[in-house]
Amino acid sequence: MKFDIVSAPSYSLVELNLNAGESVKVEPGAMAWMDTTIKAKTEMEGGLFAGFQRKMAGESFFLNTYTAEGGSGTIGIAPGYSGDIIKRELNDETLYMERGAYLCHVGNIETSATWEGFSGTFAEGMFGLRVSGTGLLFFGSYGDVQEVEVDGSYTVDNGYAVAWEKNLDYSIGRSGRSIRSFLFSDQLICHFHGHGKLWVQTRSPRNLAAWVHPFRRVKQKSD
Repeated sequence: MKFDIVSAPSYSLVELNLNAGESVKVEPGAMAWMDTTIKAKTEMEGGLFAGFQRKMAGESFFLNTYTAEGGSGTIGIAPGYSGDIIKRELNDETLYMERGAYLCHVGNIETSATWEGFSGTFAEGMFGLRVSGTGLLFFGSYGDVQEVEVDGSYTVDNGYAVAWEKNLDYSIGRSGRSIRSFLFSDQLICHFHGHGKLWVQTRSPRNLAAWVHPFRRVKQKSD
């Protein structure tokens, strides 16, 4: 299998050239184009419980498997937002990532929701996606992505964290502890501790949603 990430970092898409019999598992809706030798199959990987876990983490209940049959073929896979795509080879390793970051993988890799690495009250916590196994993993960011080598501690706004290695401890909390923070819902801050890699994005989907919100169409109530 060969791959190429094109149009990076603003409008990235990964093209995979699969040899006959090779497969890639893809987040539903991420397939952009493919050769006629590529055949699709939708399945609930890991069973019903695993599907619910992925749904709780903001991912799709099902995963699509694309296989080259009767010859090699190329498939283009793109995230639903403009940004970069990161390739990571896992060797019996585990990554945690924000909801919506997972794109596709090749090999023996499992995805599931988890609370592991999260702390705080239920209102402040959140589900993340646990990705573990051996194979080739692709995940996306909104905007460009920076790889940070954490050595001690590092602080990131919740909307900018994309993925991090398992050996990084993680906690989340408000940016302030005052009455104002409670009343006006100050931003959530992620605190990472330990030694390992962290990927952060240069734009925040939450900030975009907050900016767009005042301009949304509102249905007028009739008298």
